[in-house]
Amino acid sequence: MKKVLIITYYWPPSAGGGVMRWLKMSKYLPEHGWQPIIYTPENPDSSVDDESLLHEIHQDSIIIKHPIWEPYDVYRRFSGKKKGTKFKAGYVSEASTGNWKSKLSVFIRGNFLIPDPRKFWIKPSIRFLSKYLKENDIDAIVSTGPPHSMHLIALRLKKRFPDIKWVADFRDPWTNIDFYFKLRLTNWADKKHKKLEKKVLKKADYVVTVTPRWQEELAIIGNRKVDLVYNGFDHIDFENLNPDVDTKFSMSHFGSFNKDRNPEALWIALNEMLIEIPEIKEYLSIQLIGQTDDSIIHSIKKAGLDKFLTNIDFIPHNKGVALLKKSQVLLLPINNAPNALGIIPGKMYEYIALNRPILAIGPTESDSAQIISETNSGICKNFEDVEGIKSTLQLYFNHFKKGTLKTNSKSYEKYSRKNQTTNFVKLLNK
Repeated sequence: MKKVLIITYYWPPSAGGGVMRWLKMSKYLPEHGWQPIIYTPENPDSSVDDESLLHEIHQDSIIIKHPIWEPYDVYRRFSGKKKGTKFKAGYVSEASTGNWKSKLSVFIRGNFLIPDPRKFWIKPSIRFLSKYLKENDIDAIVSTGPPHSMHLIALRLKKRFPDIKWVADFRDPWTNIDFYFKLRLTNWADKKHKKLEKKVLKKADYVVTVTPRWQEELAIIGNRKVDLVYNGFDHIDFENLNPDVDTKFSMSHFGSFNKDRNPEALWIALNEMLIEIPEIKEYLSIQLIGQTDDSIIHSIKKAGLDKFLTNIDFIPHNKGVALLKKSQVLLLPINNAPNALGIIPGKMYEYIALNRPILAIGPTESDSAQIISETNSGICKNFEDVEGIKSTLQLYFNHFKKGTLKTNSKSYEKYSRKNQTTNFVKLLNK
C-alpha cells in the first residue's frame, strides 16, 4: 500500500468543518491502495471538540502528533478572557469591530502572525517531519489549509525532498478568504501574504480546492491549473435515521453560525409572517445547533422570535444529523462577504442528502445556489430579499400544513465523500 502524509491542523477530537474533509477522505483512501499518515498538533487550540468523531478514524490510519505553541493564551490575557476560553468560529470578524484591544489583536494577527497564528509550528514540524521522511518511505504529501501554515510546512519539505509528490489542498482561499479584508493589513503584510500564497501555488505539484469559483481564482493567482475536489456527504452518517419529521414547522441550522452569516432578512420575513399569518405561531420552531454568535441571538430577539428559538451550543455530529433529518426546513445562510459567490458550506451536502427542503440565503448566482438548483434540493434567495424569502417560507408552510413538504433531491451521488475521494486519488496516482 502506498503512503500519503497528510498535514492538517484540524483532527478529532477537534470538530467543525475543517476536520470533516480529511477525516472522511482518509477513511476511503485505503480502498484505493493509499494508507493515510496524519500529522497533526498534539495540543491544538480548537473552538469545539466532538469525541464521537474519534470513532470514525480508519483503522489503517497512522496518527503522528507533535506539540504546538500558539499565541492564544497571550491574547486571552490581553483581552481579559479566562484561560481556556474557546474562540468561536469567525472570531476575527467579531474582534475587528470590538474594543481597542480586540482591534489591536486583529492588527497583530494580520501583520505579524503571517500567514496565521499557527506559524510557530512551521519550523518544529519541518525538523520533525524531515527526520520522519528520511526514515520512512512516503509517496505523497498533502497539506490542507487553512491554516495556511500547513502549506508552508509542505513547501519546505518539498525543497528538501523534491521527489515526493505534493498536493496543496485549499479548503478555503488564502488572500480571498472572507475575513482577509478585516485583518487591518499594512501594504507590507498584504504583499507578504500574497508572495507566500503564490510561492505555494507555484511549487506544489498539484493544487486542489473545493468550489468552482475558488478554482478559477486560484488558477488566476497562481497562473496554473487548479483541480476541483468537492466536499461532500458520507452515506454512513445517514444510516438508520428515524424517517419521522417534526409536527412543528421547524427550521434548523447545524454548525457554526457566525456574525457574517446572520440572515437579517430571514428574521424580518418571519416577523412579518407572524402578523400576516397568525396561525404560524402555533407551529413555528427555530433550531440553531452549534456555536451561535451573540449578534444572531440579538437579531432574533429584536424580531420577536425568541419564544420560538431553541439554541443548542453543542451536540455530537451524529446526533445533529438526526435532528436535521426530523426538521421541516434546513437553513443555509451564506457568509455575507466579498467571496460569497464561491462559498459552499460543507453542511450543504449533508442537507441535500437528508432530502429535506433547503432555504439558502446568499447570492442566487453563487456556486451554492447552482448545486441546490442542480440537485432540486431547495431554493436560494439573495441576502436582502425579504419578500422572496417570505414567499418561499409561505410556500413551504402551505406544503407543511398539507403534509406535502418534501424534496426529491436528484443527481447528488457524485457529491458523496466516497466519490470525491476517488477524484482526489486520481491526482495521487498521476
